[in-house]
Amino acid sequence: MEETFDIIPLIHKGGIFRGVEGTTPEEIYEKVSKMIDLPDSMTSEQVYNALCAREKILSTAVGNGIALPHARSPIMKNEEDQRICIVYPKEPLEMKAPDEKKVTVMFILLTHNSQTHLRVLSTLVGLFRKNSFKKLLDEQADEASLLNAIKELD
Repeated sequence: MEETFDIIPLIHKGGIFRGVEGTTPEEIYEKVSKMIDLPDSMTSEQVYNALCAREKILSTAVGNGIALPHARSPIMKNEEDQRICIVYPKEPLEMKAPDEKKVTVMFILLTHNSQTHLRVLSTLVGLFRKNSFKKLLDEQADEASLLNAIKELD
């Protein structure tokens, strides 16, 4: 079995944002990109533009109320700048998910290279398959609860 990628430091660095107001993914991205603690080499505008450009191509909603917004190509200059931001929109968002469910949680992936991006996706998909983890997302769990669950499920 392939070893899962340790996403805990990336989530800790990215943070969790609850009750983010917006009725479209773009409105959410605009707010969140200004809330994220970014490295000096990156601006909130760059993050916002990258997320919106990717969303225009195809929805990042994957089903079960989950979306995985990300840039078309890695945007972080350094490995240590990578992060995953977990966003709970105030109201569920219509994002054309394959199962037609509205999005209640977003994992915004800001990575340094394609390999890391794919390893993060693989790890997240594994977590999304666990009912106990999905339940935490439905409850809008805080960082400590989510990180503990990831450690236990790994």
